[in-house]
Amino acid sequence: MDLKEIQNLIKFVAKSGASEVKLEMDDIKITIKTGSEDSKETTIVQQIPVAGTVTSQQPVAPAQTTPVATTPAATGTEEQSATEDDSKYITIKSPIIGTFYRKPSPDKPTFVEVGDSIKEGDVLCIIEAMKLFNEIESEVSGKIVKVLVDDSSPVEFDQPLYLVDPS
Repeated sequence: MDLKEIQNLIKFVAKSGASEVKLEMDDIKITIKTGSEDSKETTIVQQIPVAGTVTSQQPVAPAQTTPVATTPAATGTEEQSATEDDSKYITIKSPIIGTFYRKPSPDKPTFVEVGDSIKEGDVLCIIEAMKLFNEIESEVSGKIVKVLVDDSSPVEFDQPLYLVDPS
């Protein structure tokens, strides 16, 4: 587990409202404790010794939150013309790692479709992470231009989910 994954886990726990989370894997133990708003978040990462190696404890600082909606940049010459068209759009990205769902349950309609108008606070999708279903709300107003992820697909932190035309 690398530092970025640990930081994402810290963000997830902070948003979930849990007071303490312990994660134990083959070679690492992580304990994340959150207290009142006045106290700081504490994270302890502990390497489990393998064949006589020394155990190390290392506090990890809470990660700074980043805005979810950003504009895409040009990626290459072949994609440049498509990206120039997309540059006027806002990309809504995944705030967490998990499984992306476009609908609240299999028998319900999708939250948003291409062409739908959205406003700040509208639920766009659900991302399931560690058996918790997190509603992802829009931070921008506009019109859905493109859905970039298939339903029931795994998503990474900061992966683009939707393109939104803010005009």
